[in-house]
Amino acid sequence: MNTAIEKNRGFASDNYAGAHSEIIEAIQNVNHAHDGAYGNDQNTQSAKELFKHHFGANTEAYFVYNGTAANVLGLQSITNSFDSIICAETAHINVDECGAPERFTGCKLITVHSPNGKITIDTIKPHIYGFGDPHHSQPRVISITQPTELGTLYTEDEIKTLSNYAHENNMYLHLDGARLSNAAASFNKNFKEITFDLGVDVLSFGGTKNGLMFGEAIVFRDKSLTTNFDYIRKQGMQLASKMRFISAQFEALLSNDLWIKNARHANKMARILSEEVSKMEEVKITQNVEANGVFAIIPEHSILDLQDKYSFYVWDEQSLEVRWMCSFDTTEEDVRNFVSLLKKSLKDN
Repeated sequence: MNTAIEKNRGFASDNYAGAHSEIIEAIQNVNHAHDGAYGNDQNTQSAKELFKHHFGANTEAYFVYNGTAANVLGLQSITNSFDSIICAETAHINVDECGAPERFTGCKLITVHSPNGKITIDTIKPHIYGFGDPHHSQPRVISITQPTELGTLYTEDEIKTLSNYAHENNMYLHLDGARLSNAAASFNKNFKEITFDLGVDVLSFGGTKNGLMFGEAIVFRDKSLTTNFDYIRKQGMQLASKMRFISAQFEALLSNDLWIKNARHANKMARILSEEVSKMEEVKITQNVEANGVFAIIPEHSILDLQDKYSFYVWDEQSLEVRWMCSFDTTEEDVRNFVSLLKKSLKDN
């Protein structure tokens, strides 16, 4: 049932969207003359300062090409190969990164049950043991995703509780922030307030899902956590020679509130979509719609009818749960047309 071929403007992923026009302009603006390579350029320095503005003066940001690299290298920087990383069973690092976190960090991923995408102290505790035992991987990192893979949000108290527990056990809290802008838009708070102020130690910051052509960032709470990271990034094949083309995109994204405008719009489209489909008796919304994703169970024939014209993924083949993602360029017309087709499919069958 899954399809990776886009027909109309679809709901498969915010990765399917194009790049925002201001991002394209930013790339064009740095495509002239010559400038320093490997981050020794004015755009990279300016972008790093913007990250300090948004995340805190003591933070350090590093740019990479993609989200898997951001997660893997961020985790590698705070672990040893004999450590373990605890995450939700649905976490991107567990399900969608082809084993890269385990291969490149050497760590053991320990997954916990997470029906709403979130992990708790109760689900983590059974795995916090064996410190100092050479027969046991050493618990080192708790990794969460915000928003989660199921579109739900950790509350500030939930993140603070997890960070306190991690630090009490000499562990780190890592945050996969591929859609962190959508979370900040939902809370109407700045990035620092929902991450480092709550005790997060290192995070990946998504750009591609919020309007960039390519590029993600790894952000550290403070410089003490970045020891040897320059070498880790180089060995990880993520030191971009023409880094200014990534940095310029982040300059545009983090200036003039473009990041939050894009995220608010995507979240709004998801709310409208969920409100419309929830009016249909045959549709069951399975998760709270708290960011830019809608999870629902619909009849199998409707999945096939819809996928004939729109791209989206079946999240669970057994239950027929689907995922519909909205992006910065999703329009209300897109939503209305999609809803109309769903209504027709349900009525005709």
